[in-house]
Amino acid sequence: MIRTRDGVALFHRDIGQGPPVLFLASWSLPSDSWFPQMQAMVTAGLRAVAYDRRGHGRSDDPGRGWDYDTLADDLADVLAARDLRGVTLVAMSGAAGEAVRYLTRHGRGRVARLALLGPATPLLAHRPDNPQGIPAEALQALRAELERDFPLWLARNARDFGGPNASETMLDWICSLARQASLPFLLGFHRSLAETDFREELRRLDLPVLVIQGDADATCPINPTGRATVALVPGARLLVYPGAPHGLIASDPARLAADLLAFARVSPAG
Repeated sequence: MIRTRDGVALFHRDIGQGPPVLFLASWSLPSDSWFPQMQAMVTAGLRAVAYDRRGHGRSDDPGRGWDYDTLADDLADVLAARDLRGVTLVAMSGAAGEAVRYLTRHGRGRVARLALLGPATPLLAHRPDNPQGIPAEALQALRAELERDFPLWLARNARDFGGPNASETMLDWICSLARQASLPFLLGFHRSLAETDFREELRRLDLPVLVIQGDADATCPINPTGRATVALVPGARLLVYPGAPHGLIASDPARLAADLLAFARVSPAG
């Protein structure tokens, strides 16, 4: 376990040797969800690191800290505890905000490059200046559904997450991982990931950024998320998987691993 500055124990795994790649899992998922990508990094001679976000997996559930400032501080504590430098940071979905807030709050001294998979950035919620966003009533209705029967919600949405190429066994496994998370934490974290505005922070990023996303992503539709994120980050690049869903870890694990490996091997200046 890694102990955060406010005393929360975070389960982590750190395997392999070489340039480090640190993985931040999606909302509700723990570090286990990165197994195929982590193994690909280690096989290629890189070091793969991942941890369970507070309230997820085997980490403590302190009943607080689902705001992005706290989550970014947790990431800073993990990077410092493992003394990671020159990191390729990989963040999926709601974890994109963790990565962006870490960089704007703590600087990029330890991070060489950033990959965002199906990001929830720049802003999911509807606002007058964000007309493509999701209305507040729809977000509240979703959280009410999660609170009423989270396992049923997972089962109903698993196929949309994994798309047609993911096996039933893979989807069952993903759902089993998500069921480990704390429901109160997931509700709070969902509010943070939906309502936090990262537009100005994205403009301030000054490192290589790659966004990977399926153009059939129903969770974070690509135009208001991935394309909008790339438009805000200087020099960012978008890699689109035609017909792929939100859960690239389930639908295209081998291709995703190969693309992340290629990105991790790019020099910071490249």
